[in-house]
Amino acid sequence: MASLTLNSIKQIMRTMTNATCFDRVLSKVDVVSASPGKVVCEMRVEEEHTNHGGTLHGGLTATLVDVISTVAIMYSDRGAPGVSVDMNITYMNAAKIGEDVLITAQVLKQGRTLAFATVDLTNKATGKPIAQGRHTKHLGSS
Repeated sequence: MASLTLNSIKQIMRTMTNATCFDRVLSKVDVVSASPGKVVCEMRVEEEHTNHGGTLHGGLTATLVDVISTVAIMYSDRGAPGVSVDMNITYMNAAKIGEDVLITAQVLKQGRTLAFATVDLTNKATGKPIAQGRHTKHLGSS
């Protein structure tokens, strides 16, 4: 469904974060750009996003990988969100309160039933890597 637009992607994110379910934790994520198979977002780390050490919570990092890669997969040929099959995250550096994080999701490959995506979280000011995730989703049969 490459017919989606940047405004459509922003509306999808708004709808998710306005819900009463867990997705509301993403309310501070802003969509910066989107093209078929690629979505870039940013978020300033605030106290509500942190662990006891005052850095970006690993569970929120995993949620960012999950959701932003799903949006990138939705903005591709199949246009389907799919169901998670596998996800892994490598944590490299901490993000502290007040730092801006860029979240870049890219669809690596999309087949008949599976889609593979990668998500890079980087410090916007320094370019330093924070985490990298890989996400595999089952899209259903074509």
